[in-house]
Amino acid sequence: MEKIAVKKLRENAVIPTYGSAEAAGADLYACLEETIVVAPGETVFVPTGLAMEVPKGCAGLVFARSSLGAKRGLAPANKVGVIDSDYRGEFFVALHNHGKQPQEISHGERIAQLLIVPVFTPGFTEVTELSDTQRGSGGFGSTGK
Repeated sequence: MEKIAVKKLRENAVIPTYGSAEAAGADLYACLEETIVVAPGETVFVPTGLAMEVPKGCAGLVFARSSLGAKRGLAPANKVGVIDSDYRGEFFVALHNHGKQPQEISHGERIAQLLIVPVFTPGFTEVTELSDTQRGSGGFGSTGK
């Protein structure tokens, strides 16, 4: 198993953990001095107290935890956070409250999940024509007809 270098920026930060032996995402934890409240419709940047070295050729993808989204209406504001392999700053989760009730976030609470995935970064070449396919330019919902 490959190891990710993790630096605690604050002593009370929690190193990511996997919820089960075959979990795809590692849980990220809030690193807070005091409980914060996320009002309905509000986005709050929640610190993890951690910086990491995402391996070159990979990206860290930050997704919602299903329990926070389904039960409390809290999910990353940008839907999926992307952490580049050359970023060395603190990991934050921009949590948005999609619900109708204020939600409290406490220190040590699991706030998101992190997946480390390989990335392909091709160059882009301008052309005047693209190859034909059976689908062609059919857009949203066109394959379900």
